[in-house]
This record gives sequence, structure tokens and C-alpha cells, in this order.
Amino acid sequence: LNLRYFQLKLNKIGPLNYTIKKRVKMDLGTVVGWALTMILLVGSMAIGVGVGPYIDIPSVMIVVGGTIGVMMVGFKMDTLKGIGKFYGIAVKPQLVNLPETIKKLVDYSTKARRDGILALETDVNNETNLFLKKGLSMAVDGNEPDAIRALLEIDMEQSSARHGGNIKIFEQVGGFAGAMGMIGTLIGLVAMLLNMSDPSAIGPSMAVALLTTLYGAMIGNIIGAPVANILSIRDGDEALEKQVVIEGIMAIQSGDNPRTLEAKLLAFLPPKERKSQFE
Repeated sequence: LNLRYFQLKLNKIGPLNYTIKKRVKMDLGTVVGWALTMILLVGSMAIGVGVGPYIDIPSVMIVVGGTIGVMMVGFKMDTLKGIGKFYGIAVKPQLVNLPETIKKLVDYSTKARRDGILALETDVNNETNLFLKKGLSMAVDGNEPDAIRALLEIDMEQSSARHGGNIKIFEQVGGFAGAMGMIGTLIGLVAMLLNMSDPSAIGPSMAVALLTTLYGAMIGNIIGAPVANILSIRDGDEALEKQVVIEGIMAIQSGDNPRTLEAKLLAFLPPKERKSQFE
């Protein structure tokens, strides 16, 4: 298997020949969840002593500044520059519609079985799913099944690995923010103990001790952990779609009956979503 040859082949049929249409929409669950969390937290502060007492510049410097600093140590700058983009994926993910993908693969299978696989050449040029386009192009070009599967699986695995790196950023944000909150607490306690003879200095020191812990917990549990979790879910959805595409391409190339192909691909869906287009 000449991987270099096929990598050049994939690059040749890539973005130069078509435009990828990304279908995105706001994830209302994510947006509403964040909004609800902040409204409840800020509202509870306002009802109590007001929001002002919860704002402390030294605590912000320790937690926010410290977290940014250690993130710069722990990750490459090129990776950190994309953190806004990764955050955006949590709010506006690319849609993954498995039933639609399965229907498309079954249609391609029906056409290939009826008119031959070369009849899919026009469909390849019009296909907007990058991963599916690559697989179909290689199948139409007559590449060996093992070569097609190998390269598509490499693509899927490397994509998932990149996503894992992005997820790691937000996991570390939560961990580092919590650690900085603890460090800030210790700084505040030391300052408080050193000023026990001056009652006026105890309050500010205690505020640093408590608010740094609060800030660290909020960053870790409102931003870090939830974003890492939803990005992991997005990655799983995308990987599942790519697995469906790989199985579909293999079946199309081998000339499987479209009904058999559909039954195979529908097994990837929950039972209540398995609706055959042949019924």
C-alpha cells in the first residue's frame, strides 16, 4: 500500500475542486444552560449583599491571570490561539444528521448498482460532505478497498486526535483555575494571619482567600468541564458519522444490495430512529 500516493490523491480531490458547505446552528441547550447558570448565580449574589462585594481585583489577578500564565506554559501558542474557535464549536456545532447521511449512501448504492459505480462521478463533484467525497472519489477511481478503508480510517483517527487535544485545553482550564483558586486561598490566609493585630486588614485578606476559591470553582465548573464534555460529545457524533460513511463506501464498492446496506447502516441508529426508505 503506497500511502504517499493515496495521500497525494486525497489532496488532489480536496478543497481545490469544491466548496464545503458547513451547516451550523446555535445549540440552544448550551446557550440556555450557560445563560440560566449565570442568571441564577448573579441573581443570588444580588439578592444577598449585591454583586459588588464579589468583585475583587487581586483575586482576579491570581485566578484569571495565573490560569492564563500556566496555560501558556502547558500548551503551544498556536493551539491556544484557536481556543475561541473551539469554544464556538460548543455553541454552534456543525450538524451531524445520521439518518440523512444513511439515506444519501443508500441512494448512491442504488444508483451504482443500477448504472455502475462510474455513474457516481457527477454526484462526487456535487457532494458537500468532505469525508464522503473523499471516499466516493477513491471508489469511483477504482482504488483497492483496503486502501480506501485504510486512508479513511487514518483521516478519522487523526481528526479525533486533534479534537482530543482541543478537549484537553478545556479540561486543563478547569484544573488550573481550581489550583490557582487554592493558591489564592493560601495567599489570603497568610496575609490574614500576618495582620491579625490590624482588624482592618483581616477583611481584605479573607476576601482574597474566599473569592479566589470561588473564581476557580466558577471557571472550572462553568467553562472548563462543561465545554470539554460537550466537545467530547461532538467528537463522538462526528466519529460515528465517519464510521457510517466508511461502511457505506465499502458496501457501495463491493456492490452490496441497497436494502442490505440500509439495514447495516440503520444498526448505527437507536431503534426508534430506524426508518427504512424502502417501506
